[in-house]
Amino acid sequence: MDLEALKARLSETSALRPVGRVVGVTGLLLRVLLPGARISDVLLIRRRGEPLLAEVVGFQQGEALAVPLGEPIGVGPDDVVEATGQSLQVSAGAALLGRVLDGLGRPIDGRPAPAGLTTVPVDRAPPAALSRRPVSAAFETGVRAIDGLLTLGVGQRVGLFAGSGVGKSTLLGAIARGASADVVVVALVGERGREVGEFLEHSLGEAGRRRSVVVVATSDAPPVERLRAAQVATAVAEHFRDLGKSVLLLVDSVTRFARAQREIGLAAGEPPARRGYPPSVFTQLPRLLERSGQSEKGAITAIYTVLVEGSDMDEPIADEVRGILDGHVVLDRRLAARGHYPAIDVLASLSRVMPNVTGQPHQAAAQRARTLLASYEEKRDLIALGAYSKGSDARLDQAIAAAPDLERFLRQDPTLIDPTATTLQSLKTIADKYPERR
Repeated sequence: MDLEALKARLSETSALRPVGRVVGVTGLLLRVLLPGARISDVLLIRRRGEPLLAEVVGFQQGEALAVPLGEPIGVGPDDVVEATGQSLQVSAGAALLGRVLDGLGRPIDGRPAPAGLTTVPVDRAPPAALSRRPVSAAFETGVRAIDGLLTLGVGQRVGLFAGSGVGKSTLLGAIARGASADVVVVALVGERGREVGEFLEHSLGEAGRRRSVVVVATSDAPPVERLRAAQVATAVAEHFRDLGKSVLLLVDSVTRFARAQREIGLAAGEPPARRGYPPSVFTQLPRLLERSGQSEKGAITAIYTVLVEGSDMDEPIADEVRGILDGHVVLDRRLAARGHYPAIDVLASLSRVMPNVTGQPHQAAAQRARTLLASYEEKRDLIALGAYSKGSDARLDQAIAAAPDLERFLRQDPTLIDPTATTLQSLKTIADKYPERR
């Protein structure tokens, strides 16, 4: 039973007897006297006006601490509180394709409520480690820089690390359109309201929306909705995976997910730890990230974006996520500033499963391209100043000669999708043209 159905049932049922009451509001939290309440229980608060749902997140001195699943306007002392005995659930199924949901799984696109859906829990344990199939097949994204030099695998979990304004959303949209997946699930967590429509219309496009489910919790949404948006999207993706589908899950961003948990944790009285993040943040991150990946039936290939402040890859959330995931793609502001799209810093990026999903010729060509890039980048400033004399270093001369070809390969119009076969042929052509000198 989903959130709206639960609220309707409880609101219309007069047989339910009051079992508790509101005793106070402290910051983001409601303090409730409610015998028998349990962590993650959904509560119904009969406030002035429309009833409000809330979720229990802790206990303190005999009182339940609950986060409202909506705005707490109209809540007052002695409002009646009823326990539902259920945790938060969401409806999932094929009828959601092409739809836009809020952070609690309710349609917000103005269309009729979908029918024929299955109710699934929003928060559930990740698959057991030994039940996961190994990642053994390549996942096609249609982006040359990724398919050629950072090849992903079906069921891999990758972090996309970027600052603001470097083309992160555009790249996600391109991957969603070109991905070799049956279903795409997108979570926009803490996004600007203005950019949601732009992402749907321009980045994702009509073709991408037809096979996608989009979950949106904008920056003005309550923290619990921003937190649950990533979990709702994951629950929807898990439903399709359980049907044997290959699912692409895009979460933008896991940083805002962590910030929402920080708001809730601090309000509940947790002590701040690393840069103000309470311990619960570092418990929730692996629980969320480990839910994607391979299962016995299907696979969720997941890309989680991480906002890095001033390109600081060692800040707590970036460092924690990088250690959990199976690879990382780094977007560089300097590349974006000179109009290089996608602004992927290939040398700073890594796919840990690439050796398992590519053949030796592909790996050799990719390694050759990376070597040429590394040689050029090492001396880029010297070359730009005109201080390098041609002929001083044969390998650097070769890297300088290869630079235009590599630049053309790594640049790609965001509206174009390149098949993997074409990408590999272009990559091998560059490797053959500039063979390693011994």
